[in-house]
Amino acid sequence: MGDVISGKNLIPESFPGASVDLAAQIGLLWDLIKAPLIVPLLRLAVYVCLAMTVMLFLERLYMGIVIVLIKLFWKKPDKRYKWEPIRDDLEIGNSAFPLVLIQIPMFNEKEVYKISIGAACNLSWPSDRLVIQVLDDSTDFVIKDMIEKECQRWASKGVNIRYQIRENRGGYKAGALKEGLKHDYVKDCEYVTIFDADFRPEPDFLRRAIPFLEFNPQIALVQARWRFVNSDECLLTRMQEMSLDYHFTVEQEVGSATHAFFGFNGTGGVWRIAAINEAGGWKDRTTVEDMDLAVRAGLKGWKFLYLGDLQVKSELPSTFKAFRYQQHRWSCGPANLFRKMVMEIVRNKKVTLWKKVYVIYSFFFVRKIIAHMVTFFFFCVVLPLTILVPEVEVPIWGAIYIPCIITTLNSVGTPRSIHLLFYWILFENVMSLHRTKATFIGLLDAKRSNEWVVTEKLGDALKNNKANAKPAAKKFKFNIGDRIHLTELGFAAFLFFTGCYDFMYGKHNYFIYIFLQTLTFLIVGFGYVGTIVPSS
Repeated sequence: MGDVISGKNLIPESFPGASVDLAAQIGLLWDLIKAPLIVPLLRLAVYVCLAMTVMLFLERLYMGIVIVLIKLFWKKPDKRYKWEPIRDDLEIGNSAFPLVLIQIPMFNEKEVYKISIGAACNLSWPSDRLVIQVLDDSTDFVIKDMIEKECQRWASKGVNIRYQIRENRGGYKAGALKEGLKHDYVKDCEYVTIFDADFRPEPDFLRRAIPFLEFNPQIALVQARWRFVNSDECLLTRMQEMSLDYHFTVEQEVGSATHAFFGFNGTGGVWRIAAINEAGGWKDRTTVEDMDLAVRAGLKGWKFLYLGDLQVKSELPSTFKAFRYQQHRWSCGPANLFRKMVMEIVRNKKVTLWKKVYVIYSFFFVRKIIAHMVTFFFFCVVLPLTILVPEVEVPIWGAIYIPCIITTLNSVGTPRSIHLLFYWILFENVMSLHRTKATFIGLLDAKRSNEWVVTEKLGDALKNNKANAKPAAKKFKFNIGDRIHLTELGFAAFLFFTGCYDFMYGKHNYFIYIFLQTLTFLIVGFGYVGTIVPSS
C-alpha cells in the first residue's frame, strides 16, 4: 500500500492544468518530507487524540455508572435535604414567606418579552413578598417602550413590578444583574430567581424551590431543568434538545448528587443572595458570568441542588446564525474562565482535594476543553489524514468502538430522538469546528474572548407571519454572509478528496463515514440548517 500512495497519486497527471513536471516536483517533495516529518507528527497526533478519547470515554462511563446508581439507590432531593411546604400562618400572615426577587434581564426581546413577564407575574407567591425586576438593556427605543408599557400594565393590576434601565450596557447580563441588586427596594430580599426573556415558569415554581433554600442554610442554588417549547420546530432544535437533555439528565444530576456542585445555567434557578455576595457578586470578566459565580460560590463551600422534576419551559435558537453565536459564547467562556481560575481553585483551602480535582479535571478540562477538541481534531482532521499516510494506523477500538460507546451514552437523555443519533454525530462533528476555535480563543484570552451576542429568539414571530401572510408573490432576499460558510465548505472539499482517495486506494472503508461527513459539512456550509427567517 505504501508503494501505491505517493505524491504522484495526490495530483494525477491527467488533472486539468497540472503538468507532469509540476506533479513530479510535488511528488518528490512529498516523498522527501513524509517519512522524516509527516509520519512522526501524524503518529503523535493519533496518540494524543487516542489519549483524549480515552479520557472522554472514562468520564462518560463514570457519569453513566453514577446516574444509574442515583436512579436506583440515591434518595430523592426532598429526602436528602429538609423540605416542607411554606404555608400561610393566621397569626403572622404572609411574613412566613421569605421576600423573593425575580430578575428578568432583556435586550431587544421584541418577540418574547411578554412571555417571561406574564409568567413571573402569575407565580403563586404572596404579592407582598415578591418583587419582579425587569432589567431592560434594549437599544431599540420602540422595544423599550413596549416592555415598559407591559410592566405598567401588570403594575396596574397590583403586581410589584419594577422597570429598570441603565445608561449603558457595561458588563452585559452580569452588569445588569449586579446593578439590579443595588436598588434599595431589594435590600430585604433573601433570594433571587433569574429568568431569561423566553422562560416561562409554572405558577408553583417558587413554592417547590424556595423550601430547599429556606430549610437548608448550606444550599446556595436550586437549579431547575429546562424544557423546550420549540424542540420540534426543525432538525436543528431537535439536535440541540439531544445535547441539552444529556447535560441536564446526566451532568447536572451527577454533579448535584456527588459533589453538590455544577455550573449554574444562567436562568431557571434560585440563588441565595447572601451566597452571591459572599462569592464576590456578579463579574463580567468572561461571557459565562453564571458559571463564574457558581465556581466562586462552590469554592466558598456552598452547596448546589439540581431538581430534575422542577421544569421550566424555554425556547431554543432555531436559526443557525443564533445557534453559532450561542455556541461560541458557551465554548469560549468556560475555557477563558478556566484560564483565569485554575490557580485559584488549586490554592483554595475551603473544599476537599477530591472536589478540586473534580472541578479542574472533570468539570473544566474534559467536558469544556477535551470534548470539543477531540471531536474536531480526531474525526475531522487526523483520521482523514491517515488515509493519505497509510504508514500511520488508527486502532479500530479508537476509531470505532469507543466513539460508538460514547455516542450511546450521550443518547440516554432523549430516547425519542434515538433515530436521529447518527446525523446528530455528524452535525456535532461540524459544530466541533466552531467550538474548538472558540475554546482556543478563550484559552488564549484572544480578541473575541469577551464577545457577547444575545441569542435571538423568534417566539411566535414565524407563526404570526404565516398567519398574516398574503398569498402574493414572495420576496426572497439572499444574504450570502448569513447563508454561505466558507470554512465548512473548505472542510467539505478536504473530506471529499480524502474520501475519494480512500475509495480508490484505502483498506479501511472510512470513505463511507467520510462522504456522509462531507455531506453534512456541505449542508451547513450552504446554510440549509435551522429555520430560515423570510425577509420582511
